Amino acid sequence: MVEESAENLVPTTEAAGKKAQPAAPGATDDASAPTGAAEKTAAPKKEKPPALEAKPFADFMAQDYLPALTQALTGKGVTDLQVVLERSKIAVKGFETSPECSQVVGRWNDGKRQFNVYFFDDNIQGQRAISCADGATTSSTIESFLIDERKITLDLLVSGVVLRLNSQKWLTRN
Repeated sequence: MVEESAENLVPTTEAAGKKAQPAAPGATDDASAPTGAAEKTAAPKKEKPPALEAKPFADFMAQDYLPALTQALTGKGVTDLQVVLERSKIAVKGFETSPECSQVVGRWNDGKRQFNVYFFDDNIQGQRAISCADGATTSSTIESFLIDERKITLDLLVSGVVLRLNSQKWLTRN
């Protein structure tokens, strides 16, 4: 049996003619040491473009929400749809004395079906409500709209209206 001893073991660095020396604590290899200040600075982070919802209220409504809502409802088979943003009093019994607010008003079926989405603070993150009216009557009920959501997005606003109108059985039948 061959016994191995320190004399029989040859370090690889000594084999190349170099004497191995222990590294000093905290020392780095020359290849990994930074050579200049330019290497210390990281590449600048790319900034994300601002969210659509960060736009001013009127711009977001006109440029993003109304077209997206119109497209979603026509995709569900709604014809002769008119969707507008207006500022007026709430057309629900009992709210005649309330101040004006911004409303997204959608009408179709020769004006026989109408929904209103109310934005009381002119802010999509603020308080919202919705009402629906069928025929020549005015709405008798106003409902909270997306009240449990922490952050309101374009997709959430559109899908909320589509779901609510589908609950009315205005878009599809059971």
